[in-house]
Amino acid sequence: MRLIAHRGFADEAPENTVPAVEHAVAAGADVVEVDVRRCASGEVVVHHDETVDRVTDGSGPVGAHTFDGLQALDVLDSGAGVPSLAQVLDAIPPEVAVNVELKETGVAADVAALLADHEGEAMVSSFDQQALREMREADAAVPTAFLTDRFRDRPVATARDLGCSYVHPHYRLCLLSRLVERAHDAGIEVNVWTIRHAAIARLLALRGVDGVTSDRSGILD
Repeated sequence: MRLIAHRGFADEAPENTVPAVEHAVAAGADVVEVDVRRCASGEVVVHHDETVDRVTDGSGPVGAHTFDGLQALDVLDSGAGVPSLAQVLDAIPPEVAVNVELKETGVAADVAALLADHEGEAMVSSFDQQALREMREADAAVPTAFLTDRFRDRPVATARDLGCSYVHPHYRLCLLSRLVERAHDAGIEVNVWTIRHAAIARLLALRGVDGVTSDRSGILD
């Protein structure tokens, strides 16, 4: 299984920052996962929440801050600011893949343009089906992944209908059903989230899961 560094191994580094990405690369991640939104000045920035309140010394929506303002914030007392996607991609070497999660619609075209200049393997994921459709329209060559934590979303069928190469379910869905087998039968790989215990990772390996997302670098040791 491939090890996917959730927000740059968020238990070990200030999530979704350049230092976190650099840590994930050094710690042996196969894939680095980051989240993106658009800020007030138009740049695509790397941040999970709709607001900056939880992880910075600032407040308010990401979309109300300029990029310079986001750079000046302090993420989790690390001294690092909120980076742009361009800065994060520059920190990921070609041998490490990147998973860009779209947290909102309207950013896919800019993400596609940035990934076109990135040398390494990339995929784009989202819970939002419209965001994934926008990504397919922007650049159909970029592999996409449907994120879900609900059976009622019909994970495999929806991923297939959206033209996704991957489905990214919550790991429990793989333990409670034949999701992995059905996905593989459809030619779709399965990367699960978010694993905190090595024993669960071992069970998922037995199920045939292709990749596991974790906040910790040693989950597959």
